[in-house]
Formats: sequence, structure tokens, C-alpha cells
Amino acid sequence: MKKIPLMILIFLLGLQSVYAQEAGGLKENVAPPPPHKIEDGYRGTDDARVMTVKFAKTLHDGATLSLRGNLIKYNGDDRYVFRDKTDTIDAIIPKAVFDGREVQPDQMININGSLDKKASPPVVRINRLQK
Repeated sequence: MKKIPLMILIFLLGLQSVYAQEAGGLKENVAPPPPHKIEDGYRGTDDARVMTVKFAKTLHDGATLSLRGNLIKYNGDDRYVFRDKTDTIDAIIPKAVFDGREVQPDQMININGSLDKKASPPVVRINRLQK
């Protein structure tokens, strides 16, 4: 008798993955703001240090990064161009990191990941994205 509700529950959980859509990623139909107009809108402490792309490029291979800026271009195969007020850097963002969310070039986002300086030019391998 207890097997029937368990089987129904397993069936319903499996049904969810069938209807999941692969949506999300960068939508390039909106122009990003120019670098001098980027305002991060951060409302925390005034003396908090914000890591920049320019500073991140000076760090060692494998360094953990946390950056705030815009995704401005999709280069195919999970490769994007990320820009903040100081510079741009290539980023590798798997579809799973987007988690179905869409990102516009004019939206400020936070990304966390690690720096790969073995690649030329250096890239950031993103494992977390926050809008």
C-alpha cells in the first residue's frame, strides 16, 4: 500500500525534468552602457573594496575572483565578454550557472569564479552569477 504513493511521487519528480526548458543566457538585444556610465548601485559600507577586472588580471593563476559589471558579448561555447569600469575580460560561464535566468548587457551582475592565466588572454571560469 505504501509503494503506490512512493511510485506516484517518483513519477511526479521525474516529470519535472521532462518539462524543464533551457532558457537563459545573454540576450544581446540591449546595448550595454558605456564604461564611464556604469554605476554599481552598491548600498553597503562605503569602504568595502570592490575587485576590478584590471586588478584581477594582476592576480596569480587560480585566484578566486568576485567582480561586478556587465556581460556585453556572447562568443559561443559558453564564452562571454565581461566588462566593468576598468577593463574587459573573457569569461567561461556554463549554462548551468545561468540557471534559466536571462541577462541583458545593460544589467549589472556579480560573478564569482577563478582566474585562468594559463589561457591567453586570461579568462575567468565562472561558478556563480547573481543579478
